[in-house]
Amino acid sequence: MSGPDLRRAAAARALDLVAPGMRLGLGTGSTAAAFVALLGERVRDGLDILGVPTSEATRAQAEGLGIRLATLDEQPELDLTIDGADEVDDRLRLIKGGGAALLREKIVACASHRMVVIADAAKRVDRLGAFPLPIEVNPFGLAATHRAVERTIVEAGCSGSVRLRVRPDGTPLVTDGGHHILDAHLGAIPDPEVLGAALWAVPGVVEHGLFLGIADAAILAAVQDGQAAITVLGSLA
Repeated sequence: MSGPDLRRAAAARALDLVAPGMRLGLGTGSTAAAFVALLGERVRDGLDILGVPTSEATRAQAEGLGIRLATLDEQPELDLTIDGADEVDDRLRLIKGGGAALLREKIVACASHRMVVIADAAKRVDRLGAFPLPIEVNPFGLAATHRAVERTIVEAGCSGSVRLRVRPDGTPLVTDGGHHILDAHLGAIPDPEVLGAALWAVPGVVEHGLFLGIADAAILAAVQDGQAAITVLGSLA
């Protein structure tokens, strides 16, 4: 089975959690897109839900599928958010933001009664940090913020390089919120809570991709005997 097959299998299991009338946070990224696609099929069959997208890309996909949408201002309390992750450990701590939507993803997830992660089982790790940690920053004073982030990472017991994320043409990537992304290539994060708190204290840092104490469960799909096998971390209840 391919990666898309596993993403679809995890998304299909998450779809079982959706009930008529729910207010859903719709995540960003390839696995979240698989969920939105399946959700669109259910909506065409008559399922009535209200979605709040976490990015303009997800908004465009959901609108094209006929999913009824609202903003978080219009619907500030959600029942459930389904989203992907770049890494997840056994304590349901996450790294997110590979798709540059971490700020909106975290706001939507924290406005939800529950957050469930869907992912290929390869995203499960013993220790966070092999995937570069995205840090969303204000463009003003970028060089100073970059240096402060580097110092903070060292003081939090980590090491590695911090690089500005750029587009293929070499220009800085700009998020939906008008910010830039610094990617911290750390290899391993010994204490995510310490690093997360330290990054929040840096002026110019808008948000970081450590999602700590936010996810309630993770649905992970792996290949077993040629078929997709689902593992659940946490509780789906």
